[in-house]
Amino acid sequence: MTTTYRGAVREAIREAIIRDERVFLMGEDVGRYGGCYAVSKGLLEEFGEDRIRDTPLSESGFVGAGIGAALGGMRPIVEVMTVNFSLLALDQIVNNAATLLHMSGGAFNVPVVIRMATGGGRQVAAQHSRSLEGWYAHVPGLKILTPATLEDARGMLWTALEDPDPVLIFEHVLLYTMEGELAEDAGAVPIDRAAVRREGRDVSVITYGGSLHKALEAADRLAEEGVSAEVLDLRTLRPLDTEAILETVARTNRAVIVDEGWRSGSISAEISARITEGAFYHLDAPVARVCGEEVPTPYPKHLEDAALPQVEDIVEAVRSVLPRSEGGGS
Repeated sequence: MTTTYRGAVREAIREAIIRDERVFLMGEDVGRYGGCYAVSKGLLEEFGEDRIRDTPLSESGFVGAGIGAALGGMRPIVEVMTVNFSLLALDQIVNNAATLLHMSGGAFNVPVVIRMATGGGRQVAAQHSRSLEGWYAHVPGLKILTPATLEDARGMLWTALEDPDPVLIFEHVLLYTMEGELAEDAGAVPIDRAAVRREGRDVSVITYGGSLHKALEAADRLAEEGVSAEVLDLRTLRPLDTEAILETVARTNRAVIVDEGWRSGSISAEISARITEGAFYHLDAPVARVCGEEVPTPYPKHLEDAALPQVEDIVEAVRSVLPRSEGGGS
């Protein structure tokens, strides 16, 4: 069937509510308004206020309520309107959800799923355009998912709901309108493995989320120059699939990491370190990174575009790691 990314997420929520009476959705404007990005449109009418719960504008309050519901045996899906606002619930996520299993000596799991939009590109300025998933990937006790395809948008949620520990799902804002074909029987997918989205031999482009499709477009352009780029979709930032990262680098001997987050202290820095630690002698060139500029995301479109990784930036980064004498390809 033909659907959108937001439609795939909506169907995942519907399926979860139907399959498990413990599942409910809660967050700002998820009910009568249908969600800030229209993901939950129509669900209130279908399932009622017990399963689709509008909350006050208080991220710390309703994320804490979701954690409490999970501790009480429910399976809440908590929607935070944007990753930027999740900072208001940072204490609940990092100091409570991520730590309670450890601090209770293994007695209390926190099976809460927290969904939020992430990333820039919509001209909504600095306070609504950050990519902070790399921050959360730093925290033990959390799983960090970054679905970039319709299959993952549909399938990761159910797997996350079956997980006994807190799972954060980051949905890039530019993906909600993406259209494509999705099997009618599309089901759960694993949430602990990366996926090669395009095979190649000359260079590995390693990325996730909204940057995946830019990387694939860059690979198409590079193919016209005779460069064969492999594109690895990380899918999950914690736990990182280190094995898949090292395997792709071993195949191509070069790596370019694309990360919309800021360069300093980023998830791209962690991936680069793991490549150096585990595949140093496979490398024929230094690891290159394409990251967001270290500025508050600008509002004007031309400045926002300049601040975020673009297809041409990825192409140039790949060219920079290829041998000059061979005109790009190896």
